[in-house]
Amino acid sequence: MTGRLYVREMPLTDWLAPIHYDEALIISPNLAPRQGVSAIRWEQGGRHLGTLFWGLTPPWLEVLDHAPHNARAETLNSRPMFREALQARRCVVPVSGFYAWKVQSRGKQPYLITHTQRFPLLLAGLWCRYHTSLNAYNDSMALITVPANACLSPVTDRLPVVIAPEQLDTWLHPSSALPDIQQQLVPACLELLGAFPVSRYVNNPAYQSPACAHPVGPMLKWASTEEL
Repeated sequence: MTGRLYVREMPLTDWLAPIHYDEALIISPNLAPRQGVSAIRWEQGGRHLGTLFWGLTPPWLEVLDHAPHNARAETLNSRPMFREALQARRCVVPVSGFYAWKVQSRGKQPYLITHTQRFPLLLAGLWCRYHTSLNAYNDSMALITVPANACLSPVTDRLPVVIAPEQLDTWLHPSSALPDIQQQLVPACLELLGAFPVSRYVNNPAYQSPACAHPVGPMLKWASTEEL
């Protein structure tokens, strides 16, 4: 389960042009749920970056602590909370990486999972809108997760869906065919992601030092047959 994000400055205007900034990119070495997170949505005929609350809060939700920050890809069509959003309200969260905790005999060891070349990643999400009045509303989101691939399954059992930049508009556009959307709900390819252990400082969501993302060991990544 993805419970923390690592977001540093990234050249979105170069990487994902054209893109409209409705709000500045939220930067954090240790971004936790129940906070604002920068997400890209399709609005007014193009890609727009804005802030969403991390934790899906449909209008009928009574307890904020019950707002899910992750949604399993396998159950999106069977749960009303997610089904309508999958059809028309999709987003991505640009990140530099995300954290996972490996269970060990002496407690959990945090790992930072990143692109093996340290490029930014686009994590798939769903969003919803809750009107608090005729003119005011709150927008919120949840990340979509799938089973971890063979490379990273020793670290965690689930990973966020990663959207390829060339598939971004298909994912975001509300009129995209559902079969085309569902084809993207798969684990990342083995060579894309790696993970390295980091300090347990990251366990505290209030700790916002860049040290949260500093490696304390080598990166775990997939070794292709050409490298062996």
